[in-house]
Amino acid sequence: LFLGGSDTVEFPIKFTPKYAGCYHCQILLKSSCDIRVYEIECVVNAEQAEAQLEFLTPAYQTVTQEIPISNMSSQDWRFEAVLEGQCFYGPPVINVRVGETAQYPLTFKPVAEC
Repeated sequence: LFLGGSDTVEFPIKFTPKYAGCYHCQILLKSSCDIRVYEIECVVNAEQAEAQLEFLTPAYQTVTQEIPISNMSSQDWRFEAVLEGQCFYGPPVINVRVGETAQYPLTFKPVAEC
């Protein structure tokens, strides 16, 4: 495509996804002497959400909180958990299949009054 002597042209695309995930599409451009196919992949990340958990438990007693993780994307998710802070435990990896909600068990095991 040539416009005013330039060898580029803008081709605005509006994309309004409903969920986080990876979206693929093809754009087919035809003219009398050329055919081009462009493959586009759009990766949509969910907005970051902040959360705060407060654990109340008698001294030296363990408490576990199940944290729901819902996968509304079109691909399975694999999370690696990095826990910071003393006395917190949970699985290092969690998998969430498409359309499912998995529970991440975050455990607090206090070793002293705090």
